[in-house]
Amino acid sequence: MPDRYIIISGPSGAGKTTLVQHLLAAMQELGFSVSACSRKKREHETNGKDYYFIPVEPFRQWIAEDAFLEWEEVYPDHFYGSLKSEVDRIISEGKFPLFDVDVVGALNIKKHFGSKALAIIVVPPSVEMLKTRLSSRKTETEDKLKLRMEKVSMEMARAKEFDHILVNDDLEKAKTEAEGLVRDFLVLSKQV
Repeated sequence: MPDRYIIISGPSGAGKTTLVQHLLAAMQELGFSVSACSRKKREHETNGKDYYFIPVEPFRQWIAEDAFLEWEEVYPDHFYGSLKSEVDRIISEGKFPLFDVDVVGALNIKKHFGSKALAIIVVPPSVEMLKTRLSSRKTETEDKLKLRMEKVSMEMARAKEFDHILVNDDLEKAKTEAEGLVRDFLVLSKQV
């Protein structure tokens, strides 16, 4: 049974989801842990694939029932979390769980699994570039963008708590680096 966990994190717009998609395509031994959230589904998203979209009150109930490996109220009534059932599902398929989570969630998962988890934070070359990336998405109101940017400084300050800091200034280079880190971690874990 796989007992290694891969955690990819970073501020919104840093490129973590793109790197997760690359890892899933390149490494069949990984299984994506679909996170849960209480926000509304966006037009291009699919329930059960991008997230499990759970209304606020049922989300609170699942918290009370200890259904989450980790969870956080990122903004008022905007909960995100990693379901224990997702980890069980992936392991039962004989794969290593791969998480795409925010910084606090990532560090909570790392704390839970310790040396069995590889925690990588993806950071932009600069905060200004990150703001440009987020603005170009056109998925955020000006107020939401401001909230995200306020969160970035906290997230960047915690980067040193991760196993690796991956600067995404060249996407192809970042893909190669992420894949190398994960492959090395899984190979080393087999030797222990």
